[in-house]
Amino acid sequence: MMTQLSMNDLKRFKHEITRFMMTYKFALDAMETRVEILVQEFEMLHEYNPIEHTKSRLKSPESIFHKLSRKGGDMSFDGIKACVKDIAGMRITCSFVSDIYAISNMLKNQSDLKVLGEKDYIKHPKPNGYQSLHLLVEVPVHLTDRQESVCIEIQIRTIAMDFWASLEHKIFYKFNEGNQAVPARLLEELRQAAVAASALDLQMERLHAEIEEIKEEQTSDILASDALNKIVINNQQFALPQALLELLSDDDGK
Repeated sequence: MMTQLSMNDLKRFKHEITRFMMTYKFALDAMETRVEILVQEFEMLHEYNPIEHTKSRLKSPESIFHKLSRKGGDMSFDGIKACVKDIAGMRITCSFVSDIYAISNMLKNQSDLKVLGEKDYIKHPKPNGYQSLHLLVEVPVHLTDRQESVCIEIQIRTIAMDFWASLEHKIFYKFNEGNQAVPARLLEELRQAAVAASALDLQMERLHAEIEEIKEEQTSDILASDALNKIVINNQQFALPQALLELLSDDDGK
């Protein structure tokens, strides 16, 4: 039977690890809000949403301590923070490769986000064909009694890259369960599939650019003028005040 002291120790440890994990959860919440704001602003300015969807996850305490032990880190909360950088993870899936770098640049331009590291597996794919852009960023989290700087790993990739990575993970998981090596033939086919996915990304981006050019050419001046007289915020449409339009017209005429 547990002694009263060991029970108190367990309660204290449970409280500390819960609070520790909550800071990473709060960091993910804050990052999701930042990304949503960027998406809405980008869509307003460019009439286009660069993000298909986002997904967030927290490592389990068991996975955290297993990785800490594997890397030989200090068995403490400070040791975890210093050694395990992917406790909180966010995956941002975009339509096109150019969207990946646009989102990356928008995040880097936020002065209160500190970029700790970047790995560009798009320009430099892994030998197996894996492609994605990885960022390690520190997010400020304001708690009741202090501010914490919390590290998040952000992976930004296209739909095609995400599809390939998901299937590759499933294939390797099957073999890892049985402690078997993946046959060389399958590894080569996976690499070729990654090359095909990259070619598809390039083709779809080229088609997207051509369609945008055609749309701009086909938009009539009348429709364009009518659209400029209105603004849309959160799916709500507002007409610009006629007095303001007349004032702007008078200014242009001077």
